[in-house]
Amino acid sequence: MIQPPAVAPPPATGPLTGLKVLDMSRVLAGPSATQILGDLGADVVKVERPGQGDDTRGWGPPFLKDDTGQETTESAYYLSANRNKRSLTLDFTTPAGQALALQLIGHADVVVENYKTGTLGRYGLGYDDLRDAYPRLIYCSITGFGHTGPYAARAGYDYLVQGMGGFMSLTGEPEGQPLKAGVAIADLMTGTYAAIAILAALRHRDLTGRGQAIDLSLFDTQVAWLSHPGQFYLTSGQLAPRVGNAHPTIVPYQTFATSDGWIILAIGNDEQFARFCRLSGNAAWATDPQYATNQARVRNRDTLVPAVAAVIQKQTSEFWISALEPLGVPCGPINTIDKVFADPQVAARDMRVTLPHPLAGGTGAPGDGLPGTVDLIGSPMKFSDTPVNYRQAPPTLGQHTDAVLKDWLRLEDEDIGRLRQAGAL
Repeated sequence: MIQPPAVAPPPATGPLTGLKVLDMSRVLAGPSATQILGDLGADVVKVERPGQGDDTRGWGPPFLKDDTGQETTESAYYLSANRNKRSLTLDFTTPAGQALALQLIGHADVVVENYKTGTLGRYGLGYDDLRDAYPRLIYCSITGFGHTGPYAARAGYDYLVQGMGGFMSLTGEPEGQPLKAGVAIADLMTGTYAAIAILAALRHRDLTGRGQAIDLSLFDTQVAWLSHPGQFYLTSGQLAPRVGNAHPTIVPYQTFATSDGWIILAIGNDEQFARFCRLSGNAAWATDPQYATNQARVRNRDTLVPAVAAVIQKQTSEFWISALEPLGVPCGPINTIDKVFADPQVAARDMRVTLPHPLAGGTGAPGDGLPGTVDLIGSPMKFSDTPVNYRQAPPTLGQHTDAVLKDWLRLEDEDIGRLRQAGAL
């Protein structure tokens, strides 16, 4: 495919503009963290293995299609977590690559990595190897189980952690099998915590001039966001029940079948319940001692929920949503993803964005070589003065190697050529 000429991306506008991040992570937890930093304006350089790159580039189908309709090497999985980054290929297992990695680290404010405990230390790239030479460096390490404890040497995966961390015991129908979440939530939450921790460490550096190491694990994160079900156990000594789409301590707060589909009814207080009862023609429920308070409704859910279900099933989803919304009774559809991205609220909030991509299908005739575009999920962060902007589609493998080395290290073409000959790039 003919590569279109490079187009300079727009300048960063976010609050982290000017910050340099060396992203030595791959798959999802680390890349999701660095995508947040990139959205906030940081210059994120994604370090990838020559020839293969991030494993997730090959995690498909589906893949991005070129202007002839053929699949490229860019998977949807990879595209989901690598916006606003530049890709540099680097083999740090070679002496020349290791030396180059140290040079890049010397120009970075933040390093993010998610190799198994001890891996980067074998190449002189662990935090203990760097802390004295680079005292201002923020070094964020993401692992399955952290750098301490009996599981430190284990590899960690989102699916395993959802199970080991208790999440799957809470998910699924009461009599069914435990279920994982439909997205890699342990990875994504760890990435979110990583971004928060990095920002906090930068604030500390602003105050003291000192960087530090951040030790984040998928397992710790999963345990942390057990949240109220975890506290349910710590407070009562009892296990929070698995209730499927219902709620253990709020009723009615679950899915209900309508005459033509499903809705969520999420009644959070007694007044909302009374308004629902009046609309549904069952005003007496709101004053019945069995149902008048949430505590009573929780105790008597076995009789109330079937009665509510019978009423809701008589009308369409649209009837209930349009009737309950003006009354302030929380109620909504269960959208498939196509309906999510067709929702006017998604458009109004810029949650679907389009960026030029050098491998995507062209804007003219097949094979014309004109750059196409890729649709991506937008950032939820909205700032009044330093807005997030979308500067760079997820990069192709090594797309910016020369540019980064010239920008960060001021290397000349001859220098870069020698690094290639040495197997560093």
